[in-house]
Amino acid sequence: MKSPQQQIFWITGASTGIGAQLALSLSKLGHIIIISARNHENLQKIKSQSPDNIHCLSLDITNHSECKNAQLWIEKKFGYLDCAILNAGTCEYLDVKSFDVELIERVMQTNFFGFINCLEIALPLLREAKKHTQKNPYLVGISSSAAYSGLPRSEAYGASKAAMSHFLDSFRADITPEKIDVSIVYPGFVETPLTDKNDFPMPMRISSEKAAHYIIKGMKKRQYEIHFPKMFTFLLRAYALLPSKIRNRLNQRIVRTS
Repeated sequence: MKSPQQQIFWITGASTGIGAQLALSLSKLGHIIIISARNHENLQKIKSQSPDNIHCLSLDITNHSECKNAQLWIEKKFGYLDCAILNAGTCEYLDVKSFDVELIERVMQTNFFGFINCLEIALPLLREAKKHTQKNPYLVGISSSAAYSGLPRSEAYGASKAAMSHFLDSFRADITPEKIDVSIVYPGFVETPLTDKNDFPMPMRISSEKAAHYIIKGMKKRQYEIHFPKMFTFLLRAYALLPSKIRNRLNQRIVRTS
């Protein structure tokens, strides 16, 4: 039986990187963790590190039918969710010399519409939690500091994360009367299989363990925005406030350096 202190978390994109580390860190705190991703083999490896607390759910978040089936599975097995951490995402960089609409569609399909699919099934499960617990249900969206400002080659990725952030910012205002808390997470560069593919310098890159630490610390306070590392995100937010003409000149320097 679930103890009063024990919570039920659902983490998407949990087969590697930040999602996997969040699952392990939260399971060590004694919580029940549902991890989902397309890579079932990786999910099983994570579950093996905490077999009593972690439960696997193979899921392609871009497939609406699979998402609805996932909702039914969670309802049947757990009844509700205390917290949904919508973390699944992908990253591809655009080369404007060979403009690729399919690349943009792939990134938006996962990072925005996949997020929307997960939000649709998480909402009734979070609402159901209010009948079982005395604490507000909690929704956490993992965006990116790339959402702060337009950066070279990040047309698709930055736009997808900016769309997610904008949606959640509006959504928070509409859902607050239902007493569902919402946090948006803005990581800088984190050591993950995705960033390992990057072919450019990544200043202040931190480990996924450190990223999970920052996120859980912010979640305990239910902060509206959780961003890290602070120096990097502060500089990027300041960069976004510069006049567009100056930012474009600086972006051009980045392009030439790359």
